[in-house]
Amino acid sequence: MSLAVQFHDLHPTPASTSLRDEILTGFRADQKFASPKFFYDQRGSELFDQICEQPEYYPTRTEEAILAEAADDIAEIAGHEATLIELGSGASRKVRLLLEAMRPSSYLGIDISRDFLLDSTRRLAADYPWLEVHAACADFCCNMALPDGLCCERPVGFFPGSSIGNFDPQAAEDFLCGLHSLLPTGSGLLVGVDLVKDKPTLEAAYNDAAGVTAAFNLNLLERLRHELHAKIDPANFVHQAFFNEAHSRIEMHLVSQLSQVVTIEGERFSFLEGETIHTENSYKYTVEGFQALAGRAGFEALSSWTDANSLFSVHYLTRA
Repeated sequence: MSLAVQFHDLHPTPASTSLRDEILTGFRADQKFASPKFFYDQRGSELFDQICEQPEYYPTRTEEAILAEAADDIAEIAGHEATLIELGSGASRKVRLLLEAMRPSSYLGIDISRDFLLDSTRRLAADYPWLEVHAACADFCCNMALPDGLCCERPVGFFPGSSIGNFDPQAAEDFLCGLHSLLPTGSGLLVGVDLVKDKPTLEAAYNDAAGVTAAFNLNLLERLRHELHAKIDPANFVHQAFFNEAHSRIEMHLVSQLSQVVTIEGERFSFLEGETIHTENSYKYTVEGFQALAGRAGFEALSSWTDANSLFSVHYLTRA
């Protein structure tokens, strides 16, 4: 089989247009905000890979250990020769823990960062020459259809990294409802979900001593400078992350260190000292709480796996 990756561009609008429109909307709000999906330009994707290596950041290594141990069980539930569809594929690292056990007929990686997606899927195709590899540049938060020419008789969706936690609970339910509409009856969905735990462990994971998460957060402002020619100085902001216990979520913000005015697309935005841009939420669930949410979206929980310390969970759902 050819090692070439079959590429599909599913962006409904140019990425720069989406970035401009959504950032302007977010900066006009009383609590300024930006979607975490805009973290992932090429530099942001590289920084996130570095975050996953930090000793404080337990989610990646814990989820990988769960997947490695459960791979045969997952393959038995999913069956062989399925089409494996990874949402937010990034470096396509975790899916490698499943490929030999599942032996899917084809793989589709979906990610918003085009260049990073192509690099990672080309490496995957080179390492697994028996696998038909597809790559789709898309914002999977928006409604989309699967690309033409992809064998999808028995698809299994793969959504690792607790990315489901970036949605508030109602939006997470709506997102799963969208996947329910996208996937045919009987499809599988494998989801990684971070669990509720003590506050020090959670806050340390998003405030690593090396400052990589801080650089990742601040890189959003660098992206605005480069792609939208925004007049904004990242040196005037600092990273902040904390656990909001009332909402069971980590919040990430960029905090203005002084009163200032920034300009984006000719529009001026005033910041008071201490005012923030809310850049990410990461909701934490119980196993039962997430399965109840998935059930409301039309998915049945077939199995779940956790680590010995109950830090993280992986769920296999089926589309009812």
